[in-house]
Amino acid sequence: MVKILDYLKNRITLQSIPFTDYHSRLMVFYHEHEFHIKLAESWSEDAALTFVSWQFVDRSGQPLEVERIETMPHRVDVFCTSGQFILAFADLETLLIELPPQPLGLKLIITGSTIKQDRLGATIDHHDEMPLHLSYTTNATIVKHKIDPIESSLFCHDLYLAPAEDKRTFILHLTRTSRRNRYIPNPEPIYNANEARWRTWFSSIPNVPMPYQEQYTFAWWVLGINLIRSYFYPYHDGMIPSKVGYVGIWNWDSYFHVIALRHQNIQLAQDQFRILFDHQLENGMLPDVVQDNGALSHTRDYGIDADITKPPLTAWAIWKIYEVSQDKAFLDEMYDRLVRSHRWWSTQHNAEGFAQYAHPYSSGLDNSPLFDDGLLETPDLTAYLILQSDMLARIASEINLVKDSHQWRQEAENLTQKLIDMRWDADTGLFWPWRDGQAVTIRTPLSLMPLITGRLPQTIAERLVSNLTDTQQFWGPFPVPTVAIDDPNYDPSTMWRGPVWININYLLIEGLQRSGFLDIARQLRQKTLNMILQHNDIYEYYHPINGRRPPRAVSIFGWSSALFIDLVLQEVGETSN
Repeated sequence: MVKILDYLKNRITLQSIPFTDYHSRLMVFYHEHEFHIKLAESWSEDAALTFVSWQFVDRSGQPLEVERIETMPHRVDVFCTSGQFILAFADLETLLIELPPQPLGLKLIITGSTIKQDRLGATIDHHDEMPLHLSYTTNATIVKHKIDPIESSLFCHDLYLAPAEDKRTFILHLTRTSRRNRYIPNPEPIYNANEARWRTWFSSIPNVPMPYQEQYTFAWWVLGINLIRSYFYPYHDGMIPSKVGYVGIWNWDSYFHVIALRHQNIQLAQDQFRILFDHQLENGMLPDVVQDNGALSHTRDYGIDADITKPPLTAWAIWKIYEVSQDKAFLDEMYDRLVRSHRWWSTQHNAEGFAQYAHPYSSGLDNSPLFDDGLLETPDLTAYLILQSDMLARIASEINLVKDSHQWRQEAENLTQKLIDMRWDADTGLFWPWRDGQAVTIRTPLSLMPLITGRLPQTIAERLVSNLTDTQQFWGPFPVPTVAIDDPNYDPSTMWRGPVWININYLLIEGLQRSGFLDIARQLRQKTLNMILQHNDIYEYYHPINGRRPPRAVSIFGWSSALFIDLVLQEVGETSN
């Protein structure tokens, strides 16, 4: 019988997929004989900052030849000409390296401002936006220890270790706090405890059959390693989009993350909303992101001075959790804050009374060509507000607020009719964005998003689906591109200007289901799954023609993994019924 962790053997490549652990900020990479520790931080443009690099070397200082590397979630085994090295996490801030008994050396390149060399190794301090404290410690006998400057705040540390009768241990500790860890633990219990912890993480996930199992297990691993606690708000585990790209608890990323988490850990799913609502502004707006240095709710990027948030899918995602948990107390906890958030959107309207985003960031589609010529009203936002009103109606009904429930449904009905009356273009079969009283005829999936309301007349829904399934526009080899293939603005390699995003596909799949197009929904779901299954990693976005990773798409991406999990469970559920 295949054990769950066996599905992940050697999936951690140490190239784009690092060796890391949940809650840990440390990530280990390997390239051309050199290992690197990167630190996942949110206040740098480079979310993964390199502070330590090292090589295993012989007595003459030449790198040891690495014959092979075997990776598992709980350990990395490095086989060299001089023996076997084992890497594991001793704790969230400490990497343990078990060394073979042969004589050998380590050459470390470490960023630091202040260095104190000692009998066990060295301690290093580095001062930037937030101080970083490093140390390395070994229980091996150090026969040579030399530290030379390379450039400002960068030093080469050469250590040569005497042979021993048994294996030795070396630890690297990186922390933003004042704690120093110089304790050398027994490695074997560390390996066992880490393996047991990962088995516990996987023990509560639903079972799925092959051919999904391997990628499905990897997707759950991605979610696990993207759990951190913010330095700014360390009270709940928060799920970030990707340690190698985005370190922060983003508003709508959380909504997609919980769609998978609800199948494994209800409290963890609920806590994503506690993190966001604990930073709700007085006016009801939710912040864009909770980062290590605070909650971000305002920007001047793109020359636009505005508050920023993310699309209003909050009640939709909370209802998703409730469908599994049936926890009415959580609905009660969230309801009033949800209402304040929803009502804030009513203050964000244009002259015709339609809500619009105050900044491209708030749309989630930051650099969509829709925003190239300035801000505009987009049909997805109106659709989300209709959906949110319907979800608030359901929530109000569950907590016995009957009058509220009726009012929310009426609000959804009225806004749907307004959208149809004022924004439906019967000639093209699309809902267009509008700017300054004119339609902006760039074709994106946002023009199809009113499907998600499930409230459109059948004739309108059929026209939208006809556009969606047009092979010249959106229904290419790997749908759905974020700009239509035949649109002049289509660029399949640049985010939001053509690539396929899994969250957009997921919303359209649900829109098709809500609107009664179950067969088309199944086709889109299967095409989406097949695209993700063809890779060893799970990416931020994909090329709509060949399904490959565009050059700048981030690896180990959270919402792609979470929505892949839920789509697999949908597929398995339908197949078994």
